[in-house]
Amino acid sequence: MISFDDFQILIDEIIETFPEEFFRELNGGVFAREYAKQHPASFHGDLFIMGEYCVQRHLGRFIVIYYGSFAQVYGYLSDEELAVQLRRVLLHEFRHHLESLAGERDLEIEDAVRIAEYRARNADPS
Repeated sequence: MISFDDFQILIDEIIETFPEEFFRELNGGVFAREYAKQHPASFHGDLFIMGEYCVQRHLGRFIVIYYGSFAQVYGYLSDEELAVQLRRVLLHEFRHHLESLAGERDLEIEDAVRIAEYRARNADPS
């Protein structure tokens, strides 16, 4: 797994390829956190949050990417394969941003369906 500093550089390199329109009103930018973040729906410590799109009254709109989550889930990948997964997550979070600006919630609903499916697969049958 690449270092945290190299991970941040990779984020910057990837987002530099995105259209300028993606960044409209994203006043808090995109940044990485070093720690892993487990999803609250996780049953066995196996569900991590890779990134989050956030809208906060005083901080504005921003995207957080969790290096520790990537290390847990994709730590075995080559640098090139990691870049593919990071790009996928960044595009996902930017879609949340763009949908938020448009007043849409399609991806939010898709995410909720995926979490419900995960919970159904992992629910205790007793």
